[in-house]
Amino acid sequence: MALGDYTLIKQAQLGHLIPTRPRTYLTVYYSCDSMIVDGKDLLGRLCNDQNAEDSLLRLVPDEGKEITEFTRSKEVSAGADLKVVSWGAKGIESSKYARVVPSDIVQTFRNFIDAVVLHQVKKRMKRDGLLIILDEFDVIQNKTGLGSLIKSLTTSEVKFAVCGVGRDLSDLIQDHASVERLIEQGVLPVKPMTHVESEEIVQRAEILFKGALRFDSAIPSEIAKLGHGYPYFVQLIGKQCVNEANTLNHDTIDKEVLGRVIEDLKSGRAFPTLESAYQRAVGNSKGRQILLHLLAEQETDQSMFSDEIGRIVLKASRQDAEDLNVEFIDQLMPRLVEKKYGPVLERVPERQGTYEFVNPVLRQYIKLRNIE
Repeated sequence: MALGDYTLIKQAQLGHLIPTRPRTYLTVYYSCDSMIVDGKDLLGRLCNDQNAEDSLLRLVPDEGKEITEFTRSKEVSAGADLKVVSWGAKGIESSKYARVVPSDIVQTFRNFIDAVVLHQVKKRMKRDGLLIILDEFDVIQNKTGLGSLIKSLTTSEVKFAVCGVGRDLSDLIQDHASVERLIEQGVLPVKPMTHVESEEIVQRAEILFKGALRFDSAIPSEIAKLGHGYPYFVQLIGKQCVNEANTLNHDTIDKEVLGRVIEDLKSGRAFPTLESAYQRAVGNSKGRQILLHLLAEQETDQSMFSDEIGRIVLKASRQDAEDLNVEFIDQLMPRLVEKKYGPVLERVPERQGTYEFVNPVLRQYIKLRNIE
């Protein structure tokens, strides 16, 4: 999309949002990690990342990256304030201007952005702007000030894409009211993957096997149905089918192979990571296990920010739990929301008794797994 290819937007039935004049961008991509403490750490990483394909540093003109000193000639008084002298004026060698400002990573970042827009976006590449993509943004420990910084740097030629996981938008970026307004304007509904698209994941895998392994015609649809619109879960099930076929020394994934995988899934043998999360949440309580399954299977109101997650209401499952002889429900719930046991659920603060599944894939796994 940064290059003007809006195929994905059209497939998502959001074609009405495509601008009349498509804009093209130079892109910078950075994936954050939990070692980044705050905004200064993030800017330091961005200014020093040397990835040849998508770093910011690759776009900054070589001249001026290093720390250099300003040089004066005799025409400029030694006491002159360089900040008020026009760059390029007689007596100042503007080529010696250092884009790196010692002890000021914010100004260094601004200088880098200005240089990239001037020399790369406008002059060299003839594009409309610079797009800085910050992935895994939620893992940054202290985001104070980042909202204001992004707001101050955002122009018609500089845009930011902030990506991450959070209960809502304020979990990702806050501290500046106008930033929140901009985010609100840019919210797009994220829907589960369609059945046809889920099938294509499996069909694509078959193509990559180049005839060494094939899927019977009905199998991609069955796997897509089990995946319930979650591409990661579709991939997991497909991969497990391949492992099972290899174990049986089959070159075709048919109903027998898929049936074995489904049986392993229902009994908790197929996916160790999901099963571990499930067992940690349930503990030794049969009542908690039943309650967790009732919550996973509850019909939910879909959130506009993520149709995949939705919210569940404890009250809606109380009667079913009582009918199944599950007692002391309020004493069973804390383990499901405690961090040391997952958590599996997260409270929705603004609505009492309302929760969200932290991992929607685990929710789908719970719905497919048998109660022992």
